[in-house]
Amino acid sequence: QVQLVESGGGLVQAGASLRLSCVVSGLTFSTHGMGWFRQAPGMEREFVARISTKGWRTDYADSVKGRFTISRDNAKNTVYLQMNSLKPEDTAVYYCAVDVSSSGARTTTGYDYWGQGTQVTVSS
Repeated sequence: QVQLVESGGGLVQAGASLRLSCVVSGLTFSTHGMGWFRQAPGMEREFVARISTKGWRTDYADSVKGRFTISRDNAKNTVYLQMNSLKPEDTAVYYCAVDVSSSGARTTTGYDYWGQGTQVTVSS
């Protein structure tokens, strides 16, 4: 079955950096778009970033543009989210997801498989 396993979350101070990783198994990773989403307490899950199959196209939410970078290594079946200049408002559980049809969606309904999430907490 399809599995996504995120790692790399933690507790950091404002201004610090973290790199999240998501290892995918159970499908042909290189043929699907990937995305990162986040969900803060009491809030809906929101789009953070997405990347095309070969990594040539990326897209970011305005709130993270210029601070976060999404990338992928198809040889390792892994997608990354490099997060720099973290702010307290970035605190959330971060999820990676597979866009099976590579539709380039920014909504949760456009993604078919999800990881369990990794907690990121940024203190002020």
